[in-house]
Amino acid sequence: MEALSDAFRALGDPTRLRILRLVGQAPLNVSELVSLVGVAQSSVSHHLAKLKGLELIREERQAGFTYYSLAVPPTDPRWPLIRLAHDAEDAHGDRARLTELLRRREDRASLNEKLLEPGQSWMLWATALSTLLPPLDVVDFGCGTGVLTVELARWARRVTAIDCSASALGQAQARAEREGLSNVTFLEADLHELPLGAGKKDLVVVSQSLHHVEHPEAVLAEAARILKPGGRAIVLELMPHQEKWVKERLGHVHLGFEPEALKQQLAKAGFKAVSITPYGRDGGDPFRVFLLTGVQK
Repeated sequence: MEALSDAFRALGDPTRLRILRLVGQAPLNVSELVSLVGVAQSSVSHHLAKLKGLELIREERQAGFTYYSLAVPPTDPRWPLIRLAHDAEDAHGDRARLTELLRRREDRASLNEKLLEPGQSWMLWATALSTLLPPLDVVDFGCGTGVLTVELARWARRVTAIDCSASALGQAQARAEREGLSNVTFLEADLHELPLGAGKKDLVVVSQSLHHVEHPEAVLAEAARILKPGGRAIVLELMPHQEKWVKERLGHVHLGFEPEALKQQLAKAGFKAVSITPYGRDGGDPFRVFLLTGVQK
């Protein structure tokens, strides 16, 4: 009875309850839990120590990391508490982020396995293929911390990386400097109204940025305005979903887009030959993406 009472008290903390539910679905390390629940590492470590002290979780070393998993079998008298934690409302979107984290983990494992094959180098292949592309003047709409910007800059003549966040632009600039890239211009600006001349650019890339803006149609019109005749736009976006937590935590304005509706917006903005490529994901991941391409008239 005492153990059951202690477990009740321990699970009275909402963050502790979330951690227990997450490690009940997959073994996770401290860094992964920090990214999922969004609290400081010291706080996560404190909660883990409490849960481990009550023998609710176990730890195991794997590849230099300590992973935590559920230690309560269905025969344990505390199991109904675990079931309640598992079935509780997921107001923070923990399950969706866990699904994405596990997908990325699987992708990394698959890539590492490929890279162990003698003579394989996917970075070399990417570099080789990029040499087949003509040198273009590219604009990265909503560049964030510059992950995509850096890859574009490896083959582009010039990249203009735009974001409304000075902090994100600082990180993007530091990333480009670490890579020794000098062909990137960083611009803090509102995507709805850009201080760029008309008809100057070859390619606009909008990678999951439209769901962060109030008026996507205005941003697409700006993309059309700054492109040369025959220039192209590439838009990667989320399909409609119901993960409302992304608005508060990630700053999303829109919960995805219907591909056909966004295609019509591209056409209205002045693009022709607009095509849609959907990319579904397996499992319970609520986030699916699609790709739109269009040519400036």
